[in-house]
Amino acid sequence: MDKLKKVLSGQDTEDRGGLSEIVEAASLSSGTRIKGFIACFAAGILCSLLGTLLLWVPRKGLYLFAVFYTFGNIASLGSTLFLMGPMKQLKRMIEPTRLIATIMVLLCVTLTLCSAFWWHNRGLALIFCILQSLALMWYSLSYIPFARNAVKKCFAVCLS
Repeated sequence: MDKLKKVLSGQDTEDRGGLSEIVEAASLSSGTRIKGFIACFAAGILCSLLGTLLLWVPRKGLYLFAVFYTFGNIASLGSTLFLMGPMKQLKRMIEPTRLIATIMVLLCVTLTLCSAFWWHNRGLALIFCILQSLALMWYSLSYIPFARNAVKKCFAVCLS
């Protein structure tokens, strides 16, 4: 009871041992973060490549492509969680400069899977996979300073 009174009155000067031990145990070393990033990113690329190879399988090829390609993109995107941590990544994803790109990536991932499994529309699944790649590229460019502006200018010059 005395401990509770000290905490509530602000007189508790002792270290919060339990909470700090949990935080320290949950954090990863920089080497582990890099290894996790590489493993997750490699798994994402492998799934995407496997999905591309499965595209040519008769009947179910497009569905397998949609699943593996989508899972590969999610794994590649999730690999950055190892580098900056989940909360920082989520906060960055909803920053005003990335919010629309984040929504587009998540929407395309969802629509790809819906078109493959619920709507059974191969054409839509392929279109949403392409849009998923473009949305993920645009999202990734938001982390490179001035990259989006350079891409916009490049397309403006090419189209004019």
